Amino acid sequence: MLSGILKKEECAACRFCCSFKKTSLWETPVFTKENIDAIKKDESLKSDSLNESENGGLIFATYDLSGLYKTCDPNEEIPCPFLSETGCLLNDEQKPIDCKIWPVRIMRKDSKTVLALSPSCPVCNISDMDKIKKYVDETIRKDITEYAKDHPYLIKEFRSEYTII
Repeated sequence: MLSGILKKEECAACRFCCSFKKTSLWETPVFTKENIDAIKKDESLKSDSLNESENGGLIFATYDLSGLYKTCDPNEEIPCPFLSETGCLLNDEQKPIDCKIWPVRIMRKDSKTVLALSPSCPVCNISDMDKIKKYVDETIRKDITEYAKDHPYLIKEFRSEYTII
């Protein structure tokens, strides 16, 4: 979360980033092996919702919400399996980077890794883009970029509606 830009209260009230329309399933978070192991250690969490995969010897997981939609309405949203009435059930060790850095996304554009801002965050859409870019540059850009080098499966393909920051 962009704690220098977004307030926890705003995010807790919105939760937009924790539910997915059919058209945004590509945005579901990717869990690293470390996240998966931490989740599996917690008996209160249902790790069976995670679909593990391997890419170049690196293990990661996502969850598949596609079978949970009850209607054909493209605007129907399904919440993350780790979202409760009181908020996210995951602790920092269990939470994927996609969730930690929301609404920033690690993306690939023209074979380069870029950081981009999701157009769907209601607060960031009305925020000062220069302030967001400055915050990202000063606090998280270097760490996120390094993390992506070690976990290349986290990088999503760039979409034109996203703003590179």
